[in-house]
Amino acid sequence: MPLNAVLFDMDGVIVDTEPLHRKAYLKTFDDLGITVPDELYASFTGYSTQKVCDTLIDYFHLDVSAENIATIKRKYFKKLFDEDPDFDLLPGVLALIQHYHENGVKLILASSAHINTINWVFARFKLEPYFMGKISGAALKESKPDPEIFILAAEMAGEPRENCMVIEDSTNGILAAHRAGIFCAGYKSEHSEMQDYSLANVVTDDFSALRLDKIRPYFS
Repeated sequence: MPLNAVLFDMDGVIVDTEPLHRKAYLKTFDDLGITVPDELYASFTGYSTQKVCDTLIDYFHLDVSAENIATIKRKYFKKLFDEDPDFDLLPGVLALIQHYHENGVKLILASSAHINTINWVFARFKLEPYFMGKISGAALKESKPDPEIFILAAEMAGEPRENCMVIEDSTNGILAAHRAGIFCAGYKSEHSEMQDYSLANVVTDDFSALRLDKIRPYFS
């Protein structure tokens, strides 16, 4: 049972767009005239924008379409993405990506983010050469914690699920990996607030702990 493929989440694992998303959502909430409780906002982690918008409409009984809310939010997000000088890859993740790539491990990006956001991140940080595929959960019928995105990512890698590992930082993403029957490494950063790591197979706050010499014993 070798480890042949790693399925990366993006937000909170490769980059921390959560502060940008939060600022964009707060501006959107102001435009909508709503105040979102912290507990409700925390539950959005790992959701697609579509699912967040649907949840807001149901929770606040909003008379506005999910598409309109998403358009407002993405406008604010893109402006923040382009203008924030501190936006960068998370410490240590590029070295881990390069380590896997150099050792022949297949890499798939499996994120709930919109494909435009994924492409912006890949272009800004020149990640394209390392990954053999990208999947946006926004294009799927169900968002995390539904396992579909990771099942498709394993298929894209051409590997059985037992030969794959997911790296996730959110309750919903970890649950999706668990439901897909894929080994999950929970990455716990300073930004991972109010997330449940109990279903992760391993939990770390240091990407070096996921290097092949450290993680492959779990697959032997």
